[in-house]
Amino acid sequence: MVAGLLEADAGSVKVCGIDAFADPIAAKQVLAWVPDEPMVYDKLTPLEYLEFVAGLWSMEPDLARFRADTLLDSFGLASHSNERCGGFSKGMRQKVALAGALIHEPRLIILDEPLTGLDAGSARQVKKVLSGLVAQGVSIVMTTHILEVAERMADRIGIIARGQLVAEGTLEELRERASADGNSLEDIFLKIVGGGSEGGAQTSKADYPDEKVA
Repeated sequence: MVAGLLEADAGSVKVCGIDAFADPIAAKQVLAWVPDEPMVYDKLTPLEYLEFVAGLWSMEPDLARFRADTLLDSFGLASHSNERCGGFSKGMRQKVALAGALIHEPRLIILDEPLTGLDAGSARQVKKVLSGLVAQGVSIVMTTHILEVAERMADRIGIIARGQLVAEGTLEELRERASADGNSLEDIFLKIVGGGSEGGAQTSKADYPDEKVA
């Protein structure tokens, strides 16, 4: 609903102070959304894809090229900028999709499992870029099944179980709620959703297909 993909049957949504229902175009101009399955054009190179997306935002060609080159370098894609995306791994396609989402310098970024399919080096690059954006005042809403990522990166954490937001707050606030002083987010998660922690339980997408941390 925040990204304008679903209609709400009640309530309201404001994106950076803009009423997303009353002025959806203005709201979409300040946000970016990247799904868990990266959507890029196989026959385009990363540079061509970013320039194409920049054109959709009516960006001047010189600025579009500058922004594209900067983003490709940030994501470690500069050496692949003229290779067609069709031959890329899912991780590389994910980085191209992320770069495309950032081309217009959004103030709110919504990411669904942005680190899925990335190797350790690529994941570090993405986390570095996202941390830099947060330092610049950009807001990021990210869903993930990787609890360690949420624990290290998030200022506030929301736990969704069976389609419902069952807990939300800082890590310390969640610890207080779960009576889990000093425990990891994994322990907190298991206590809140009722999974228990005996037997060395490990959290994964397969273990909790309907649960996410945002």
